[in-house]
Amino acid sequence: MNMNRVVLNNIVRFILLILVQVFVLNNIRIGGYINPYFYVLFVLLLPFETPGWLLLASSFLLGSSIDLFVHTPGMHAAATVLMAFCRPAIIRLLSGSKGIEQGMKPGIRHMGFRWFLIYSLFLILIHHLLLFYLEVFRFDEFWQTLYRVFLSTLSTLLLVIVAEYLFMRRKDKD
Repeated sequence: MNMNRVVLNNIVRFILLILVQVFVLNNIRIGGYINPYFYVLFVLLLPFETPGWLLLASSFLLGSSIDLFVHTPGMHAAATVLMAFCRPAIIRLLSGSKGIEQGMKPGIRHMGFRWFLIYSLFLILIHHLLLFYLEVFRFDEFWQTLYRVFLSTLSTLLLVIVAEYLFMRRKDKD
């Protein structure tokens, strides 16, 4: 796959995930505790070869776009940038000595279900911890907020895994 196609695919994914988040998922609040933030899939699926500056800049743009729509100045941007900042360390931790081969992508097809599940879980948890504690900005609701983080992380992780399998099946048909 040539570089122009990769860039175009990521731009389309960026826009679609923002639209799905803003117009569909932001209107879903189950009991006030479950808030799926599916837009983080963009950061999760960026190619391994993405330069650090581009990873951080695109994550900032993604989070800022969500902030713009939901009127949360800087909260999503901060959480998404932290997630992007931690991503290379999580990849190194999970890949260990075997490393990442050229052309591999951070998805179930290339890395396997277990690797992708742990990778996604860690990064989504980091994102949600910062986002929800910035939102509350106090510790008197520590356990209630942690409960929200846990439930929202699970719901986001479920959406990410389902989406990964759906897109994987579509690519298999192509």
